[in-house]
Amino acid sequence: MRKTDKELAFLHDLYVATDWGERFAELLDEHVALPKEGRALYVGSGTGGHALALAARGGAALEVVGVEESEEQVELARAKVASVEGAGVDFRHAQLEDLAFEDEQFDLVVGDASLVAPERLPEVLAEMVRVAAPGATVSLSVASSSSFGEFFSVFWEALAGAGYAEAAAGVGSLIAELPTVSDVETLARREALEEVKSWTQVEEFDFPTGREFLDAPLVQDFLLDRWLDSLPGEEARANVLEEVARIIDDDRHEGDFSLSVKATIVVGRKVG
Repeated sequence: MRKTDKELAFLHDLYVATDWGERFAELLDEHVALPKEGRALYVGSGTGGHALALAARGGAALEVVGVEESEEQVELARAKVASVEGAGVDFRHAQLEDLAFEDEQFDLVVGDASLVAPERLPEVLAEMVRVAAPGATVSLSVASSSSFGEFFSVFWEALAGAGYAEAAAGVGSLIAELPTVSDVETLARREALEEVKSWTQVEEFDFPTGREFLDAPLVQDFLLDRWLDSLPGEEARANVLEEVARIIDDDRHEGDFSLSVKATIVVGRKVG
């Protein structure tokens, strides 16, 4: 049974923001300096934990605004603000391609697009740059090319073994759609960002069994829908996932199954 948006928001807060999200947040914290004062925008702020941390680090002189397209995640983020004395983040609901701010409003714009469909990235980044003030730093976090390679190998084998040859042929498209670091840097320069730099860190997520991999909220609720999109229905999905679990368990030889992700952050400065 498909989970409600509210259930997904709680799962994101409990399991995704605290593991997956922290890997990308660490890259941002290491490579992006906060302005001493002014306004900062966090695009894709989720349930708000990292945006609140940035606000605490920035102090009273830095106003932080978070934007998230899940209304339920915005509600959880606002609840956190209400429960933390002195927390000063304004969380708002908006689509990432339509941020509903006037041009050139923010002295820093950071975006977490690590779970955003790759085809959306050009419009998301263009909108981030639009609302950035001249001279502002703009940062975008993504899962870049070669991420999820272990799964895609197993997935191709499972599709072929379960008789879905056409879907198996489409696994190459899932691999190819992930942007290279160079692709994202090119997007940044196309949006007139200068001094473009990038950093990539390989992150691993370990699972004791194939079933635990498939049942993990990160995988089941936030990654699998896109990967299984080419299959004709629930029965086909169930058959393929059973095969995925079997292959993982046959191949791991009592060790963990590791899903590797290339966490990438691309940073530039808006021409002022």
